[in-house]
Amino acid sequence: MSGPTEDLPRSRSFRSQRLRLHFVDWGNESAPPLVLVHGGRDHARSFDDVALALRGAWHVVAPDLRGHGDSDWAAGGSYALAELVLDLAALVDELGPSPVVLVGHSLGGAVVLHYAGLRPERVAKVVAIEGLGASPAMRAELLAQSAAERLARFVDAVRASDAREPRVYATLDAAAERMREQHPFLSRELALHLARHAARQREDGSWVWKYDPYILTPSAARPDYAGLEALWARIACPVLLVRGATSWASDPVLDGRAAAFRAARLVNVADAGHWVHHERREAFLAALLAFLAE
Repeated sequence: MSGPTEDLPRSRSFRSQRLRLHFVDWGNESAPPLVLVHGGRDHARSFDDVALALRGAWHVVAPDLRGHGDSDWAAGGSYALAELVLDLAALVDELGPSPVVLVGHSLGGAVVLHYAGLRPERVAKVVAIEGLGASPAMRAELLAQSAAERLARFVDAVRASDAREPRVYATLDAAAERMREQHPFLSRELALHLARHAARQREDGSWVWKYDPYILTPSAARPDYAGLEALWARIACPVLLVRGATSWASDPVLDGRAAAFRAARLVNVADAGHWVHHERREAFLAALLAFLAE
């Protein structure tokens, strides 16, 4: 990761639904606010290089979603998307009345799009990196499940989490190497940086991931994709959709999902998968900075 010691952000917190939620603040409070929202099993410090590139012109903050990083875990392990949107709403209110720019990756992309549809007057621009969720084919599979199948999947997942022991790593280096096994594009330096903020050290010196395993629990509710697209249609500001050209996610222009937005533009980043901002950082930053300058 780039940046000397003095570039490290300040830790702050806010309250939402009786939880203490952590976020990092990169300073420049007099500038317009910009919020970076990470994806599932990730954390606020995953966006450090993006924050460093933006903080000269923006008041950049990045939250740890509930159940992630240094934020509280939800009692009972409830992590519905509506609750994550609630938390973002609390953070935006914490930042003051100025319209915000929202940038989110994956789960964070879904959160920022939901919030922008809920409170269109509070959002100046929104960027969703691989944040549209299920493709039309995946939607059809999920909608074909019966209520009993969805409920069984939910119950089985929670019971499995109840019985699961956390994965333990003898050293932080070992945790970083595990990340590189799953994401080979990560440099050793970047993997170590991500692991340092993704894991906590136990009293015996070993390391475990900070995120609550219950964040992986599938919902028992039937998806409402028509309602979701109606929410996207409420977004009044410009929208930048960013996709890795080699990602598992389908192209939302070709599959029709992008048509739900009033003013959305898609950027397909070549030679990038799901983690576009890590895999092709310079290309992503170029697209982001051009969009923000418009």
